[in-house]
Amino acid sequence: MMSETENLEIEVKFLIDDPEAVRERLLAAGAELIRPRVYERNVRFDTADNALLPKEELLRLRQDTAVILTFKGPSAYDRLSEAKVREEIEVAVDDFERMTSILKRLGYEPQQEYEKYREAFRLGDLEIVLDEMPYGNFIELEGNEADIKSAAQAFDLDWQERILSNYLAMMGILAEFHNLPFLDVTFANFKDSEISIKDVLPLQDDR
Repeated sequence: MMSETENLEIEVKFLIDDPEAVRERLLAAGAELIRPRVYERNVRFDTADNALLPKEELLRLRQDTAVILTFKGPSAYDRLSEAKVREEIEVAVDDFERMTSILKRLGYEPQQEYEKYREAFRLGDLEIVLDEMPYGNFIELEGNEADIKSAAQAFDLDWQERILSNYLAMMGILAEFHNLPFLDVTFANFKDSEISIKDVLPLQDDR
């Protein structure tokens, strides 16, 4: 049986202005490209009354080159860390639409969609991803906290500007700030828009 400590996701994000420059620095530092840039579609599922949200739980179905079902939940280790620590359990499934049907039979409905382009690298024991979101570009560092801090320093990322919120939480803050009529984080919704996550930075650490 797996313990919670075997399923911890420890990560931080930073907003970046020039993804290509960051990519070049990663490669120059010896980072290995492990997943080329790919489009991702993510759908958050919940009950009709969003019962998972108050419990800080996430049920997500993702499609890129594979289909992955993910559960994320709170971890007691989070308050002991300067990074974001969550329980994360993932499983590969064969068919996005069939998995959607199963979730619906269990009482979960698609509640929110978000898109991004992601490129993933390995540097030592860290996984580092470059994410292009409709409202900004990010670098995400995932691994143990000491390695995350060392990498942040090596790449001149200001630790005080780290972001612990997830992309959907950021969208909620952005939607409230701009009184947006949508919550789906799609490139179509942000087309020809100058709205950026910069509009609401710095984000508060909600722990």
